[in-house]
Formats: sequence, C-alpha cells, structure tokens
Amino acid sequence: MPDFSPATLADTHWKHIAENTSDGIWEWDLATGTHQTWGTVVDRLGYGQGRESVSFEEWVDRVHPVDRERVRQALIRHLKGDDSAIQVEYRLRDPQGREHWVQIRGMVTAHDEQGRASRMAGAIQDITPRKRAEQFEQFRSRILEMLASNNPLHALLESIAKGVEALEPRMLCSIHLIDLNTLSLAQGASPSLPAFYCEAIDGVHIGPNVGSCGAAAFLRQRVIVPDMLNHPNWAPYRELVAQANLAACWSVPIISADGTLLGTFGVYDRQIHTPSAEEIRLIDQVTHLASLAIQRKLADERLHLAASVFTHAREGILITDEHAHIIDVNEAFTRITGYTREEVLGYNPRILKSGRQEPEFYSQMWEDLLTKGHWQGEVWNRRKNGEHYAEMKTISAVKDEQGHIRQYVALFADITALKEHESQLEFNAHHDALTGLPNRVLLADRLQQAMGHARRRESRLAVVYMDLDGFKDVNDQYGHEVGDQLLMTLADRMRHTLRESDTLARLGGDEFVAVLPDLSDGLGTIPLLQRLMNAASQAIEVGGQSLQVTASVGVTIYPQNDEVDADQLLRQADQAMYQAKVAGKNRFHYFDADQDRNVRGHHESLAAIRHALAREEFVLFYQPKVNMRTGDVVGAEALIRWNHPERGLLPPGVFLPVIEDHALAIEVGEWVIHTALTQMDVWRSQGLRLPVSVNLGARQLQHPDFAERLRYLLSLHPETQHGDLEMEVLETSALGDLARVSQVIQTCRDMGVSFALDDFGSGYSSLTYLKRLPVALLKIDQSFVRDMLDDPDDLAILEGVLGLSKAFRRQVIAEGVETTEHGEMLLYLGCELAQGYGIARPMPADRIPQWVTSWRPACTWRDLPHFHPADAPLMVASLNHRTWVDGVVQYLQGTRDQAPQLHAQQCCFGTWLHSEVNASEAIAPWEPILQSHEQIHRLAEQLCDLKARGQGEAALQRVPELHALRDGLLAQLKVHMNHHGSSGLTSVCAIA
Repeated sequence: MPDFSPATLADTHWKHIAENTSDGIWEWDLATGTHQTWGTVVDRLGYGQGRESVSFEEWVDRVHPVDRERVRQALIRHLKGDDSAIQVEYRLRDPQGREHWVQIRGMVTAHDEQGRASRMAGAIQDITPRKRAEQFEQFRSRILEMLASNNPLHALLESIAKGVEALEPRMLCSIHLIDLNTLSLAQGASPSLPAFYCEAIDGVHIGPNVGSCGAAAFLRQRVIVPDMLNHPNWAPYRELVAQANLAACWSVPIISADGTLLGTFGVYDRQIHTPSAEEIRLIDQVTHLASLAIQRKLADERLHLAASVFTHAREGILITDEHAHIIDVNEAFTRITGYTREEVLGYNPRILKSGRQEPEFYSQMWEDLLTKGHWQGEVWNRRKNGEHYAEMKTISAVKDEQGHIRQYVALFADITALKEHESQLEFNAHHDALTGLPNRVLLADRLQQAMGHARRRESRLAVVYMDLDGFKDVNDQYGHEVGDQLLMTLADRMRHTLRESDTLARLGGDEFVAVLPDLSDGLGTIPLLQRLMNAASQAIEVGGQSLQVTASVGVTIYPQNDEVDADQLLRQADQAMYQAKVAGKNRFHYFDADQDRNVRGHHESLAAIRHALAREEFVLFYQPKVNMRTGDVVGAEALIRWNHPERGLLPPGVFLPVIEDHALAIEVGEWVIHTALTQMDVWRSQGLRLPVSVNLGARQLQHPDFAERLRYLLSLHPETQHGDLEMEVLETSALGDLARVSQVIQTCRDMGVSFALDDFGSGYSSLTYLKRLPVALLKIDQSFVRDMLDDPDDLAILEGVLGLSKAFRRQVIAEGVETTEHGEMLLYLGCELAQGYGIARPMPADRIPQWVTSWRPACTWRDLPHFHPADAPLMVASLNHRTWVDGVVQYLQGTRDQAPQLHAQQCCFGTWLHSEVNASEAIAPWEPILQSHEQIHRLAEQLCDLKARGQGEAALQRVPELHALRDGLLAQLKVHMNHHGSSGLTSVCAIA
C-alpha cells in the first residue's frame, strides 16, 4: 500500500504522477469534511479536481441506492478497525445523474488525540467498461438460454428490452416486430413505458423508408430526435411522447443477416442529448443480438408451425406438382375422402370429381389459378364410397424464384353437414313449422315479387287475410293437439284449392294469408274466395270427432290510387277481415281505401294530441276582459294553444275539433282547468288577483264525475276564492239532459265556480238554455259584434240579446271588439264589459301583470252618454245608408251581381228619412239632407250606368266622390240634431 500521508501527497512529484494516471487519488479530512481529488478519472466522473467540503452522509448519497448500504457497511467496518483497508465496487452517480461503475481502495491515514480516524486517503478507478462487458455477457447468455428453452417470442422481446434498461438505466426500450404486408408495428414489448403509449403506437404504419443499413450507421443518422417524432407518420403521437415524459426517442432497425427487416428497436430518453460512443456501441451490440435471436426464433416457429399444421390440421391438405399429380396429402384428407395416401399418390385430383359442377366451373378455376395464383370456392366432390360431399376449398400456386409454378397446394374442409343444416335452417326460416306453409318472412318476399309483377304487367293482385271462426272453441274443448291436426288438414285443403301461381301462408295461430296474382279485376277474386271459404268450412274427422269451423275473410286489391307497400296491404286486408267478423263472420269483405284514409287520419291526429299532452306541448294564452266605461280589468279568458315542435304555435281550431267526441277531450279539459288555477296562484303571489274563465265542452260537463273532479282540482289550489274561476259553456253545445246539467252547474256554483253561456245568439236553443241553465253571464257572439257597424241586422240582433239579458237579469259581455267604434256602439247600447283585439290580443301569462298595470280605456269611452231607446231608429237608418253605399261599391267592383235599390225613396235610409220628414212640423230643416240624399243616388245611377256600358274602371275611379257625399250626409245629420236635439246624435257620428 503506498504512503498516502499528507506530506507525501503535498509533494509536487507525487501530485504530478496522480494527475496523469488513469486512476484517481483522493484524500478525505474526516474532521473538517474537506475532500480532495486528483486524476483524469475524477474529471470523467463529473467531479472537478481540488478541495470541497463533503460530509460522510453526502459522500454516501452519491452512491447508487442499490449499492449504498453495502458501501456504508464497508466504510464502517474499516473505521472501526475490523478491516485494515477498504476495497469496494459500486455505482457512482455523477452530478448529471449518470451512473459509473467504480472501484475504490483506501485506508485511514491519521487519528485524532482520542484515537478516532481523522483522515483517509486512497485511489479510485473507473471500471464501467469491464462491468458493462460482464453485464452484457450475462444478458447475452440469458437470451441464448431463453432461445434454447423455447420461450415464447413475446417473452423473448420483453427480456431483451428489460436487459437493455438494466445495462443502461437512462434508457427506456421497446422492441416491435414489423408486419411486412402493411409495414406497421405489430407484436412488441415495452416493459417500462406507460401502457397508454405502448397501446397507441401498436399498429402504427412506419413506411417503407426504414432502410436496411447497419444499426450503428442508422443510429448516427438519427441523432437526438429522429424519425419517431419527425416522420410524418408519427405526427399524431408527439403529444403521447410529451405525456409519457420523454424528451428524445429514436429507432434502430433490427435486420437479419440477409438484409430482411425484422423489426425496430425503440430507444427512449427523458433528456435530449447526443448519444455517447458507449451508448452507440451498446445499442449496436444489442441490436445485433436481437436480430440473431428474433431471426432464429421466427425460423423455428415457422418450421414448427408448418409441420404442426400439415400433421394436425382439421382441414384436408393436398399437394400436387406443376402437372397436377398428387405428391402428398395429410391425415385429414384421408378422413374426409376415404382415400389413403398411398391410394392417391401420382393421381390427378379429378378422381374426386362428383359431376355436379359444369365444365365451365373448372375452366374458371384454372383460369384464376394461372392468372391470379389462387382460387377459392365451394365444390361438390365424391368420397371413395361414392357419397357426395361439399367442401370449402382454397387452391394456391407455389412459384419458384423465377416465377415458375412448382406445386399447387389445396386446403379444404368438409362442409356437407353445414350445407345440409343451412338448407334446413333456410327452410325453417321461411316456412311454418306446423303446416309447412310459407311463413311471414317468405310471404313478404312473395308479396313483393307479386307487386313488382303486377306493376310490370299492369295487372292486379289480391291479398286475402283469413281468420278461422270458432277455432278457439275447438282448442279449448279438445286441446291443442286436436287443434293442430285441424290446422294442418285445413291448410292442406286450402292450398289445393288455389292456383299454382298463388301463395298461401300461415302467420300464426288460426290466421292465414293468400296472395292471388294475375287478376284482371277485383271481381276475379270472388270464385277463389268462395273455394277457400268452402275448404275451410268442410267438416273434419279428428280423433273420432267431427269438427267444423268457418272463415272470415278480408280482401284488398293492388295497385291502388295511393302508393302502398306490402305491410300496408297486409294491414288493409286485416282491417277488412275484422269488418267481416263484425258483420257476422263466415263471409268476405273488401277493403275501402277512402274510408280507411279518413279513419287513419283521425287516429293519427288523436295519437299526436295524446303525445303532445304527455310531452307538455300545450300552453295557455290569456285574453283580458275589461269594463270599457270604468277601465277596470275584470278577468281573463284562458285560451289553449299547441306549441308544435315542427309547425309552431297552433290555434285551438286546428286540434280541438279532433277530440270533441273523444275521451281525450276530458283529459285536455282537466289540464286546462288545473293549469289556469296554477297560473292564478302565481299571479296572486305577484300581487294580482285576476279571475279566469275556461271553455268547457259538453262531453266534459256531462261526464258523471265532472263535479267531483272539479272539486279535487280546486282542493289542489286552496287559495282560490269564490268567483276566481268561471266556466264558459258553448251555447251551441248539444246538452242532453238539461235537468241534470243544471244540477251539475248548481253544484259547481256552490263550490264558488261561476258559469257563462258562450257565443250566445249563435245556437238553436238559446232561449231554452237561458231559461233552464243557472248561468250568471251571457257572452255575445263576436260575429254580431264585429259586423254591427256595417250590418243593421246584426245591430238589431245585438239589441235583442241585450234586451234578453235585462229581461232574464243576466250580466252580459261582448266578444269581438276590434276598434274604438265597436266599443262606443256597445256602450251606447248599454253593454260595458267586452274583450277583443281592439282591447288586447291573447298573450302569454307572464305578460298579463304588466298589461293590467299599463292598460287604459279609450278616452271617448269614458264620456259617452247611455243609450236611449229613441236613438235606435236613427242608428239603424244610418247603418242602412252605409250598407247601401257599400253595396253600390261592391257592384262596381264585380263582387256583387246586382246593384242595390237606386231610387232615392225606396232604399232603407230613404224610407226612414221621408217618414221623419212627414212626421215633422217643419219641412225646411230637412231640405239639405233630402238634397244630399238625392245627389248620392244620382251619382250612384251614373256610376252603375258607366259599368253597364263597359266603362267599369272609370266608374271605380269616382268611388271616392260617393264616399265623400256619404260622409257629408252624415255630417248634415249631425248639424240637424244639434239644432233640433237627439240623444242619438253622437251615435250617428260614431257610425259615420
């Protein structure tokens, strides 16, 4: 052991020697922690020469964790004096985290006053190359042992990858074999890479440019971040590389000695760096070893597989020479054909020929073999015992390096049982198991063919649907076995009554369908129907019992005016059969397309409304009701709308008539009541108490449980007060038992619900309902209100209705108020409650509170005087004059066939005017009005004369003159009344 004393080490000569040796020299002051090193190996290990302060624990931390305890114990034994010196091999981590194998030798060179070691010195040697060589040799031996022990290929690949990671811990590895057909990564092993990354790159196409150069040269061409990241095919996987915490990755091809590309060797690192010479040499060695191991493994597997397949294959294998002489067969060939190997060697495979294929079949086979190199298909051949069998066969031509055919290899499997089973399955799939008749599947195919045939030949076909009458009784009384015998016998009888071109099918149970093509017209089916029904109705002896049933038959004819498919024809025939049942059974009935169209449309509409109710597509809009004179909002009418997902917002006239006579009307009615009550609760919570009226249909009102259902709905809304809910009953409703309806209304009134008679005056029983039903309110039909300014008859009806309301002490409200003038006229007549577009249109519930707050009545409504009976003749006369002028204009426009009365004293207004003049004491005040009236009639005569002479356009151009004279006449009436007095003056002006 050399002298490592401080004095010696301080000597310049020894220091120079230490700095120029391959080993390093170190000195460690244990008391101060000062550590000093010399030598080139120190630089190679990453620790600079000179002094540094390193504690014992810090020095131990530089040792690889696996070796750390072993080195610690060696130091402790030496410091305790158990060992005279320390000599230990371990892995040392440099400041960059790389690992080096080193051997350290040293000893304690000084002690302190207490005898404790105070200084150590020694030498350090880099033994990485030796250790790597030893490790690689162990790795190589392990791989060769795995090959010798016939481990699976996947285990071999994984062991190689793990071995490289053990040799070079900085590396992560993967080995993938390459599918030469697709040039994509196939079977592989990547034991230390994340599972998601390994799964993602499996099957990636690597392209044809991997090359076949040497591994080291290939690696040097792809330094740092080579093809796996830069190659276009790998672009989608760059994110995966980042997720896997990989900074660099490159690949090295695994190439066999003959230049065949076997796979790729993937090298991964978490840092981007230029590979060192040692790393390149290691990868070169491992790649070469992997190439040899994989090549040998694949060759062994191919040989083993080929021998195993030929010997143990369940498929027959037959090999011929280029002249199609058999040179070998396997055991499966003998089992399938019955011929031994010795019996067929040298023969042509035609000895198996069954004769079931035409010569053209074999010509096409040989053409494919010679042009494509292979053929595949089904063949019927013959066994040694003469039995025919089916086989699925593949024949391939084997060529030499010059492209000449040397052998033919045929693989075949006996599929006779499969073909027989397939045939039986096909029959079962298309025929009824009991009767052997076509089933629904085959019937659909036959019907489609018959429909196509009818279209091409412009002929007709009939679809006949039959259901046996009384069959259920036979089944119940005698049992299912007897019933099955009956069905089989009847099916055979009916089949024999039909023509060869007809189809009889059983759908199941006692239902049969016949398709009768090639008919000249629908009546041509009658003889066939009678034969079918006779066959079905004849008595049958089963088990000593005489059984007899009949058949109800439905018939539909194709083609029809509307396009129909096969399923529709079956449904039509089924519906017609049901009608035959209803009519008394044992008869046939023809389908009526027009009647069905109407019924089907109605059912579809009902289904759509039921669906809309379930999907909550209905909404309520609310139209305010007001007192026009006081400006109070007295309530709102709830009006249903359908928020259709495709057609938008639909008014009630589109869908309510569909359910008028259907039970669905009750469900919709209850929904309206419940929704209106719920909305009133919401408004009350917002500080608005607003009564709501809902429309009530006759069917709902007359339902036995109506009152109880209403009581239940009211119980769900306990804050509802008397008068908050009103029911509007249509005056046109056909109410049967008025006494009972009256009692129901009275019961509901006791609950606090009021009733109104809607559309009053438009029905046929107004007075009867008014007399017998305890309703509190009459709603004047909007048709009278809307036209009262133009039609004196409507105005007269309106006066009559108001008179009835007073006589029967009923409150009255008018619908259809569209203008301010409508409201003025109603107020003159004494009707103050109204609703209509002139007040407010129906609106969503959330807009009502704001509208109630902001609404104000027309200014003229508040100041109008009340109606006086003496004003009525004047108002009617004025309306008559307006109506007469409108009639003249309509005649000129061509919308009326005859002109109104053109003589001044014979029109309605003229009759009233002359009666007033005659009754007056002074005629002079009436003269201007009489002259204006005469002038209007003279102008009307002139215009009508122009139209009669073919100058209608000229007449229409002077219509404004006619309107001006009308307005002047009404103004003169106003002046006259101002001087002579009349309470009807303002009403006349309103009419004007």
